[in-house]
Amino acid sequence: MATELEELVEFLSSPSPTEVSEPAAEALVNLSQNSGLAAKMVEMGMINAAMDILYKPDSSIGRLLAMLLVNLTQLDVGVASLLQTGEEKMQGLYVMKLVRSFCRSSDEAREDPFEHVGSVLVNISKQEAGRKLLLDPRRGLLKQIIRQFDSSSPLRRKGVSGTIRNCCFEAESQLQNLLLISEFLWPALLLPVAGNKIYSEQDRSKMPLELGSALSIEREPVDDPEIRVQALEAIYLISLQEAGLRAFWSVNGPRIIQVGYEDEEDPKVMGAYEQLGSMLINSSGTEEPTTETSN
Repeated sequence: MATELEELVEFLSSPSPTEVSEPAAEALVNLSQNSGLAAKMVEMGMINAAMDILYKPDSSIGRLLAMLLVNLTQLDVGVASLLQTGEEKMQGLYVMKLVRSFCRSSDEAREDPFEHVGSVLVNISKQEAGRKLLLDPRRGLLKQIIRQFDSSSPLRRKGVSGTIRNCCFEAESQLQNLLLISEFLWPALLLPVAGNKIYSEQDRSKMPLELGSALSIEREPVDDPEIRVQALEAIYLISLQEAGLRAFWSVNGPRIIQVGYEDEEDPKVMGAYEQLGSMLINSSGTEEPTTETSN
């Protein structure tokens, strides 16, 4: 099988016409769904090859290459290869390039070659090394990623949501870096779970402008329950930390959770609201007694 894989890679990387490179890329995407073959591809240097071809000026198979990276980063060895672990001077370069492309490419275009990068980011953020790279304030990667949370592409939104949630598993050691981007973080986490109601002026007066403005108008609901669950889990992980809980109260987060819960119908999402609400009630003794918590 290795010989066939090598031939497919050659078809990709040689100056072949699209009618040759596209079927080769499709074959690799399909084959990489098998974890054994995917591991073999990583061992052969497939991630390096895919990244090289992806950034060639005349590349016409970017979407397929991004899908290939999604499959290869399901494996720990694939994540390590994409993170360039062990290559001190190059470490993180591939991820920085992918994030830049993910944030620059327009999802309004007919073809969005980089929308699958959101799923790659979810995969790498499942590992501590990936989370640390994304949360590094000098690189500012998570801040760039979060700004795609209101994309019109469901795949992009789910990628952003899953990546944020995974990064919040580092809240105990990286809370300060998460709160550094709170201007973008809280809207990305709270708007999907805020329900559909227009909030009162009294409620909005206790929120930062970027949240209050969005909640003063009618909004499109976030239909994907997985995104709502991930947002609630991320808030929960942040609020387990004392400073994170204070930050959550400071944006009137508990009121948003209370209102959002009233509109929720999905049992799994309701369970995530209730887990967060229970934690808020149990910790309310250390907060302002005048502020309501969810029931």
